[in-house]
Amino acid sequence: MLAATLLLLLAAGSAVQAEPLKFVDCGSKDGSIVEVNVSPCPEQPCVLHKGDAYSVNVTFSSKIASNGSQAKVYGEMLHMDIPFPLDQPDGCKSGIICPIQKDHSYNYLNKLPVKSEYPSIKLVVKWELVDDDGQLMFCWKIPVQISS
Repeated sequence: MLAATLLLLLAAGSAVQAEPLKFVDCGSKDGSIVEVNVSPCPEQPCVLHKGDAYSVNVTFSSKIASNGSQAKVYGEMLHMDIPFPLDQPDGCKSGIICPIQKDHSYNYLNKLPVKSEYPSIKLVVKWELVDDDGQLMFCWKIPVQISS
């Protein structure tokens, strides 16, 4: 019960502080993205400061049923996907009530940590959420600038 209350408070706080972003859908097959928010990101490209963590809130609807989901995050550089590790890749522990039901809307909530050892560079962040079959529930991209 306490965990559910904390998730609701996190969702409410993220909704108040987050700014809707222009994003590129990169192949969402089993879901449809309604909105992507990253906080704080007052303008694009988002400037991500080393040592900070950024709130990510994705509102999407599912086109399929799935028992679970896993998030994968990459930095796209020179046509290569470099994995960004997440503290919590399990979508069911990131605001999504599982099992995921077809034709329902969900708010996926997570944090994007920007490690101090990351280089100061412009790149594209690609965020995927895959279902039990490894198919994309959603995939979106935004340009970012990692800065000291």
